[in-house]
Amino acid sequence: MKRLITIALIVLVIASVIAAFALGPGSREGLAPREGNMVGVINLEGVIAGGSGGTFLSSGTDHIVRQLHEAAQDPSIKALVIRINSPGGSAAASQEIYEEVLKVKESGKKVVVSMGDVAASGGYWVASAADKIVANPATITGSIGVIMEFQNVEGLYDKLGLKVNVIKSAEHKDIGSPTRPMTEEERAIFQGMVDDIYNQFIDVVAKGRNMDREQVKELADGRIFTGRQAKELGLVDELGNFYEALKIAAELAGIEGEPVIKEYGRKTPLDILLSGASALFESRNIILPWGIDPAGLLRAPEMK
Repeated sequence: MKRLITIALIVLVIASVIAAFALGPGSREGLAPREGNMVGVINLEGVIAGGSGGTFLSSGTDHIVRQLHEAAQDPSIKALVIRINSPGGSAAASQEIYEEVLKVKESGKKVVVSMGDVAASGGYWVASAADKIVANPATITGSIGVIMEFQNVEGLYDKLGLKVNVIKSAEHKDIGSPTRPMTEEERAIFQGMVDDIYNQFIDVVAKGRNMDREQVKELADGRIFTGRQAKELGLVDELGNFYEALKIAAELAGIEGEPVIKEYGRKTPLDILLSGASALFESRNIILPWGIDPAGLLRAPEMK
C-alpha cells in the first residue's frame, strides 16, 4: 500500500512539472517577445485577502502586489491588463493592491482592467485605479460599500451550559465578543470605522472615474450593477471581453498590431495543490463564523 502511495505521489509531481512547462508564464506561442512592445497580464481572482491568501479560492496581497511591482519595473511591457474576477474581500487588502496599481501607472505604463463574471466591492476599488475599465455586459460590478458582521452566540452557550470568563486589560479589549451583547458605545466605534473606510472608498472612485463625490455617493449604497448598467452610469468605460481589453491596452500604449502577451504569476497545478494543502494546516488563517479568529483577533472590515 505504501509503495502504491509513493508511486502515485511521484506520478503527480512529474505531471505537475510537465504542466508547469506547458502552461507556465511566457509569451503567446509562436511569437517572439519584442522589447517594450508587450502587454502584461495579471489575474486577480477570488476573495481579496491579506498575506498569501491561503488557498486557490482567494487572491492574497503578497502575490498580487509582487506581480504588480514586477510589472512596473519590467521594460519589456508598455501596458498592463488586470483581469478581475472577484466579489471583493478585505478593505485593507483591496486598498493595498489599488495603491500598487497606481505605482504601475506612475512608471509610465497604461493599465486596463478587464472584468470577468464579477468585479464588485473591493474588486471595484482595485479597478478604479485603471486608465480604462472594460466589462462584459452581464458582469456583476458595483457594490460600493463596507460591511462588518458579528454574531451573538450567547443564547446557544446558555443552552449548552457554557460560560466564558473574560479577563481584559481595558474596557474595549473584547469588543465584538460573540458571548455577550454589543453595547451602544461599541456599535458606535464600529460604525465610525465603517464610515471612515466607506468615505475612503468614495474618494477613490470619484478620483479614478473623474466623477463628482456626491454623484458617486448616489451610487454607493451597496447595490450591484450589470456591466451595461455600470457603463451607462460612468463606472465602466467600454463593454467587451478580455481580448477587447488587450486591444484597448495596446492602443493606449501605442503598440501597433497584435500585442505579445506576458502573463505574471500564473499558477501551475502543483502550486494550486500545495497552496490548498498548506491552508489545511495553517490554523491561524481559519476564521470562525462569528468573526473572531483562533488567536482572538477581530475580523477585518470587508467589502462584499
